Amino acid sequence: MDTVSGTCLCGAVRFGARLPSKWVAHCHCSSCRRAHGAPLVTWVGFAAEQFALEPDSAQPRWYESSLGARRASCPTCGTPMFFESTRWPGEMHVARALVDGPLDREPSVHVFHAEHVPWLQVDDGLPKIPTLSTPKPAGG
Repeated sequence: MDTVSGTCLCGAVRFGARLPSKWVAHCHCSSCRRAHGAPLVTWVGFAAEQFALEPDSAQPRWYESSLGARRASCPTCGTPMFFESTRWPGEMHVARALVDGPLDREPSVHVFHAEHVPWLQVDDGLPKIPTLSTPKPAGG
């Protein structure tokens, strides 16, 4: 497996990425939760140069979600898809659920766990980092 691909719900925005991925993490920050309407978001990080939209793909709609960070969604169906931040320069974060099939790695950590919702208990044995005081991979 050298590459992976994926799409939004309606198929308008299509992407591909060359492996290896950099990391896979579950993010519990309030920004990711609100952007996706979910208790957590699992992200996969790629080096930006390993990621590309397919040639005939629709262009995602980007917006600045916080200072130095932006999120992208499909302009047709609204699927939340991508995240970029000056905190993690040179990386494209892709919502893991949008990647078709397996990756070269599984999630290895929960980040921003101090912001987790109290009504969902996750007992998967992975480390739970309360916050990120130094730049480390995450979607938030």
